[in-house]
Amino acid sequence: MVMIIPEDYKCDLDVLETQKAIKKLKDYFQKELSEELNLLRVSSPLFVLPESGTNDNLNGIETPVSFNVPFLNKKAEIVQSLAKWKRVAIERYNIPMYEGIYADMNAIRKDEELDNIHSFYVDQWDWEYKIKKSDRSYEKLVWIVEKIFDVFKRTDEYIMGIYPEFEPLLPEKITFVSTQELEDEWPNLTPKERERKIVERHKAVFLTGIGKSLESGEKHDGRSPDYDDWDLNGDLLFYNPVLDDVLELSSMGIRVDEEALERQLEIAGAEDRKNLDYHRALLNGELPYTIGGGIGQSRICMFFLRKAHIGEVQVGIWPKRMISDCAKAGIHLL
Repeated sequence: MVMIIPEDYKCDLDVLETQKAIKKLKDYFQKELSEELNLLRVSSPLFVLPESGTNDNLNGIETPVSFNVPFLNKKAEIVQSLAKWKRVAIERYNIPMYEGIYADMNAIRKDEELDNIHSFYVDQWDWEYKIKKSDRSYEKLVWIVEKIFDVFKRTDEYIMGIYPEFEPLLPEKITFVSTQELEDEWPNLTPKERERKIVERHKAVFLTGIGKSLESGEKHDGRSPDYDDWDLNGDLLFYNPVLDDVLELSSMGIRVDEEALERQLEIAGAEDRKNLDYHRALLNGELPYTIGGGIGQSRICMFFLRKAHIGEVQVGIWPKRMISDCAKAGIHLL
């Protein structure tokens, strides 16, 4: 557990004002996002059956929370994200081309190491957008990232309109950089140190190529092999002035087609997943081509409301030492 305690931290919003601000911010952001990408809000599952193949394996080391379903004599898993479920939903709901869906995703990630930006509870807007196979390109990825960045820019301006004392957080444009370019420039730094360097330089970065091996043979970061195409994905990274650090607010990507799924499952040694419902449907050409991702709700609240800890905008369970250290620094955990 590594905590950052900002020097002379003072939040301009008390607990009550923070709650009011969270409501305004979330309402505004999801409205702008849905209109920008023509997304329909849909209901989403809190738990799924493992054999459906729709739970997110994340980096492959996290284990989902599960519970017994007596009438099925099976275990169900709490979702870790909706990355694969949304693609099935696009087909089930018969979503038109160049439209999509979004949902409130609530998850438990019990293996998280708690710090300023990580908790056991994850809340994000999971979105998915239907495209043609011919749209599976870097240019399409750039197009959608820039549209989402426009939503972040408008949100920055909206919050400054409510709280004039706030200074702008975001640059005019987002910078696109690959994980290989970071390794080439800073070969002796760790991936997280490289991220800090590039975000300090540009303030807002979309870092592409998450999950694939670099020329060094190492990966910048892990990514499950069965939803994002590792050549057409990335993380949205902003500079957080309160923590003087990088804040990842979203990960997204063009989803695997049949060929990319075969290739990435082989690389990951996860070919046994081909027997799961989702994977069989994808390999049989029964699922639409999509691009999608998740945007952290608590993290955008933390970012735009200038908070030092995610526990200031969501209720959680925290170690006693963390509660004590935060209280001394004026960080009020909910």
